[in-house]
Amino acid sequence: MNVKEYCNHVERQDLLHKQLESTFPIRENNERLVSLLDSGFNLIFEPSVMKDYKYLIRKALVERIGRISQSLDKQGKALIIRSAWRSFEHQQILWNNKVQFLQMEHPGKTLEEIHELVAYFIAPEQKSTHATGGAVDALIYDLKTESVLDFGTNKGYDIDLTERCYPHHPDISAKARENRRLLMGLFEKEDFMCDLKEYWHFDYGNVGWAIEKGRLHAIYGVVGQ
Repeated sequence: MNVKEYCNHVERQDLLHKQLESTFPIRENNERLVSLLDSGFNLIFEPSVMKDYKYLIRKALVERIGRISQSLDKQGKALIIRSAWRSFEHQQILWNNKVQFLQMEHPGKTLEEIHELVAYFIAPEQKSTHATGGAVDALIYDLKTESVLDFGTNKGYDIDLTERCYPHHPDISAKARENRRLLMGLFEKEDFMCDLKEYWHFDYGNVGWAIEKGRLHAIYGVVGQ
């Protein structure tokens, strides 16, 4: 499958997901949110735009994250937690920041065109799976080289949001492909689902996860707004 065919396939799948999500059943299990800051695992936390961010996730995810972290410990690496549960306010700040950045980068585009670009990778405030507590954004840090692994679109923590972020995009280096396989493999082994467009985003228990896994319903809806 060439680049164009692959990207078209991803975008068709993503559209199908979005169509299903609005009516997909959720049987909320009311599992509480807990902070990964208190987990005791060897995690690295990417600084957040939100002051005193707690990196909250549903309780059932903690042991899964722990096993991923322990696996990386054995390889001289550490799991980077970029983001976890987000409030609507948090999501809106991310959206607004990206809009402002793209307006400066593309002064000739209309606001509608800018919003269309942003929506490729940042969900509107009430549509992000991060609001469920069942989503985690993660990367991997190499303790030997003291650097974030190369995933093909990043310089350290900074990720260039393009089609090359699609998890199995053909146009990345062999090393980046290997690093993506490591990251995605660790999460998929713990029953997470990698996002269709973002190699760093993993879902568990929410609607996106349930659709991809063929479940009859999700167990996590929006919490704590």
